Amino acid sequence: MNSGKRGRPRNLETQQAILQAAYDLLFEIGFADITVEKIAERAGVSKATIYKWWPGKAAVVMDGYLSAASQRMPVPDTGFVFDDLLAHATNLTRFLASAEGRVITELIGAGQTDAGVAEAFRSRYVQPRRKETRQIIDRGIQRGELRLDVNPDLFIDLLYGPIFYRLTMTGEELDDDFIKNIVSLTFQGIAQAKP
Repeated sequence: MNSGKRGRPRNLETQQAILQAAYDLLFEIGFADITVEKIAERAGVSKATIYKWWPGKAAVVMDGYLSAASQRMPVPDTGFVFDDLLAHATNLTRFLASAEGRVITELIGAGQTDAGVAEAFRSRYVQPRRKETRQIIDRGIQRGELRLDVNPDLFIDLLYGPIFYRLTMTGEELDDDFIKNIVSLTFQGIAQAKP
C-alpha cells in the first residue's frame, strides 16, 4: 500500500470498501477488465479518492487481493527451521493452486506487458513473501540450525523457483509431496552439519 504521503490519512472504512471492491471485481471480471472507475463505483467513492492513496489500478487491485490472501498465509514459527520452511512453502503452494491463487498467474502474465503491474506484483507480493522466508532463515541461523555462511537470497530462489516454474511454465501438479521434496533438497545445502 501507499505510505500515505499524499492527501489526508485514510479512512479505514473507505479503504476497506475500496480494497473489497477491487478484490470482488478481480474475480468477477478479471484483471484486464478492471478500471479505477469500476472500483470507485463499486466502493461508492470518487476516483480521486483512490488516486490519493494508490498510484493506479495495479496497486489497488494488488492490495485488495493481498489484503484478503495474506490472512491465509501466516508465517510459521514452530521452533524448527525445516518445519517452518516446509509449512511456509506448503501454505503458499496450496494457496497458489487454489482458484483464488490462480489469479497470481494472471497478474504475472499482465506484468509482462504492463510495467505498473510488474512493479506492483514485485513490491506488494514477491518482496513481502521473500521477507517472510528471510525471517525464517534468520531465526534458523540464530538457533544454530543453519550454517552461518548461508546465502538467504539464493536459497529463497532455489526453494521457490521450482514452484513458480511449475505454476507458470509446465503446469505440472503442485502437491504436498513435491513441496516436501523441494524443501528437503534445498535445505540440505544450508543445514548445519550434525556433530
